[in-house]
Amino acid sequence: MERTNEKYKAYVQILKEELVPAMGCTEPIALAYAAAKAREVLGALPDSVKIGASGSIIKNVKSVIVPNTNHLKGIPAAAAAGIIAGKAEKELEVIAEVAEEETVQMAEFLKNVPISVEHVDNGVTFDIIVVVEKGGSYAKVRIANYHTNIVLVEKDGEKLIDVPVEGETEEGLTDRTLLNMKDIWDFINTVDVADIKEVIGRQIEYNTAIADEGLKGDYGANIGSVLLDTYGDDVRTRAKARAAAGSDARMNGCELPVIINAGSGNQGMTCSLPVLEYAKEFQCGEEKMYRALALSNLTAIHQKTGIGRLSAYCGAVSAGAAAGAGIAYLCGGGYEEIIHTVVNALAIVSGMVCDGAKASCAAKIAASVDAGILGYNMFLRGQQFYAGDGIVTKGVEATISNIGRLGKDGMKETNEEIIKMMIND
Repeated sequence: MERTNEKYKAYVQILKEELVPAMGCTEPIALAYAAAKAREVLGALPDSVKIGASGSIIKNVKSVIVPNTNHLKGIPAAAAAGIIAGKAEKELEVIAEVAEEETVQMAEFLKNVPISVEHVDNGVTFDIIVVVEKGGSYAKVRIANYHTNIVLVEKDGEKLIDVPVEGETEEGLTDRTLLNMKDIWDFINTVDVADIKEVIGRQIEYNTAIADEGLKGDYGANIGSVLLDTYGDDVRTRAKARAAAGSDARMNGCELPVIINAGSGNQGMTCSLPVLEYAKEFQCGEEKMYRALALSNLTAIHQKTGIGRLSAYCGAVSAGAAAGAGIAYLCGGGYEEIIHTVVNALAIVSGMVCDGAKASCAAKIAASVDAGILGYNMFLRGQQFYAGDGIVTKGVEATISNIGRLGKDGMKETNEEIIKMMIND
């Protein structure tokens, strides 16, 4: 693929748009971002806060520790963090810098200021509305469809930003439907590594640091450490353990940033850390490692385009299959190996549900990476799942399309049931 080719430029741009830093689980952070923006527009500390959130947002904020809050959990905590300490201009690093006295102020704010939370359904899966009031004045901010997409800013009846939300479109981002496995394969083999070095290099640096921390510390159920203690430290176990350890840390209050993929830190870690582990093991060299990471990242984004940012389909599954593709490439695999690895992995773990962000995400990541590695090893040994085996159908693109249908449409009711269980918990 030529550097002057429009698709080449789009693929580089997609990586730049998706592989961005976030500090803390991205749904609570998006809520903190909306709250910080609302407080900024209000120009004062509010004396009441109203939050409207779609079911998938409630699901992903309810059980996760918000970083830099002294281990506070949930929707009111995320909003309070944004209001007290948020710097809206930093977007998904909105609460990356919090002074100790501000964590004390958050606790006081939560105790003294009424914060109401309402489940809203405006026909979009990703929806956050924050209204802050002080005296007779109010400010309202809405984020829809993706984590930094502010579509409404309103103050005392005046609309400062008002972008129409027409279904689940991601206006302002490069068209993700340009992605397909054949062109991704062409791109990663021909890309000038200098064009992706900064964005992928940052992913290596950030995600390695949080995996190290996850293995050192005591976070959640410590899945990363459990894997290494149980199964030893061969490359396959390390690949699973390091991705799980990054999630252990991130879901349980670690204050290190990560580089996300498809709006998710867990997915960003799942499609990068296992690939890095194999690159180190086989001493593949820097250039091949960067190409493998471009492959795994774009493969993950491609799968998520059909599923959507949030659903009842666990995003680790897509990212684990993508990691399998990156690993297959590092092990000398060509296009056939790559696509069969993805299909095999999807056949194994598709259907794993997303029941929000919390400690068990790490274990789901380990299972998904395992499926990616198994998918590759099956194909090496002349084994594969064929069209007609369940949701597997003829061709990698048709199978990925089926996964999109399953995640977006087929599991809609599952998502609603999971949300009901979590709200009534």
